Order: sequence, then C-alpha cells, then structure tokens
Amino acid sequence: MHELSIAQGIVDIVGQYVPRERHETVRVVRIRVGDLAGVVPDSLAFCFTAVTAGTPMAGALLEIEHVPYTIRCTDCASASTTEPGLALCPRCGSTATTIVAGTELQVMTIDVDEETPEHS
Repeated sequence: MHELSIAQGIVDIVGQYVPRERHETVRVVRIRVGDLAGVVPDSLAFCFTAVTAGTPMAGALLEIEHVPYTIRCTDCASASTTEPGLALCPRCGSTATTIVAGTELQVMTIDVDEETPEHS
C-alpha cells in the first residue's frame, strides 16, 4: 500500500516547515490529490492517522481536496473535465489535448494553533 509511504512523506513535509517542538500544535494538513495521482483518498487518510498515532501530531486532520482530471484541447482551446485517461476533447473530438489538472499530489497548507505568549 503506497498510501502509507505517501502519508509518511506528508509528515516529513510538515517536519520541514513546522519545528519538531511545535508538532503537537498541528491541527490540519490540507493536500490536493488529482484523479491521476494513483492515490485512494480514504486509504491515505487512514494511513495518515496511523502514521501520526502516538506522536505529537496525533489528532491532526488530513483534509483532502479532490482535483478532477482536466484536459485542454489545442484545436478548439476548450478545457474539459473528463474521465481519467480519456484524451479526446468532448467538445470537438480532437486528440490534440494536453493534461492541465489531475496529476497533483501536493501539501497545500498546514494549520497550527497559535503560540500563546508565556506570562512571567
């Protein structure tokens, strides 16, 4: 299940941007997953929960934004959301298309609790 290694990669990315001593303040990690990314969102969410269990990030939520497979036709200049892997323009039937969305697998934002100043 490659979702487990992806979940660990997400935790590693959080570690690059959030100091280790602040991992307990991570509340939400938002990612974008495209149709062609080869990721099962429910499995990834499960693996993220498993990878963070027993760590300072336990309880952090993984919010997954779905990105549909979208092509642009170079003949009629239209962009269309279509079935993953289908390369025919649904508007004009041309095969002269390029993928413009749907391959994403990106960490977009990391929400952390604000630090409260210590009172002395």
